[in-house]
Amino acid sequence: MEQERKNNMNGMEMENGKKENGSKKGVELTMRVLALVLTMAAAIILGVAKQTKVVSIKIIPTLPPLDVSTTAKASYLSAFVFNISANAIACGYTAISIVILMITKGRRSKGLLMAVLLGDLVMVALLFSGTGAAGAIGLMGLKGNKHVMWKKVCGVFGKFCHQTAASVAFTLIAAAVFMLLVVLDAIKLP
Repeated sequence: MEQERKNNMNGMEMENGKKENGSKKGVELTMRVLALVLTMAAAIILGVAKQTKVVSIKIIPTLPPLDVSTTAKASYLSAFVFNISANAIACGYTAISIVILMITKGRRSKGLLMAVLLGDLVMVALLFSGTGAAGAIGLMGLKGNKHVMWKKVCGVFGKFCHQTAASVAFTLIAAAVFMLLVVLDAIKLP
């Protein structure tokens, strides 16, 4: 009777272990899909961000202002191009890591776990640096800089500034998701 009870307990413990392992995989898969969606959305939003406006420029005070058509595009600023590239790289990496997660189905070796952990760490660094670069230029566009006489451009290109702000926010959230994935990866290592 005692032996039978032990066997039942071991079976329950094993079943609970499988459920717990499956739920961890489900959380990891969900977080990776979230990271994929966020990085893809951030890259697309910033990649297509473009706005054209007619701006009046006063060259000489005695002459009437000159109307000039100006365009704001993400490709005009290297910080935005870097952020788009960082998101595209992270998106591609996330797609590959999801495929690896699906193929291995729990049979991951320590080497594979370490490779995924290192990849996730690189994505954290890449996305935070992209956020910092794009955020700094975005802040310059929003506030301007009186010391070098750069004017605020978000007053003129409001739609463009809102798109870049959304992209930077998505990138920041994606970086935080990757940080959580690094913690999950580190817990899995023996």
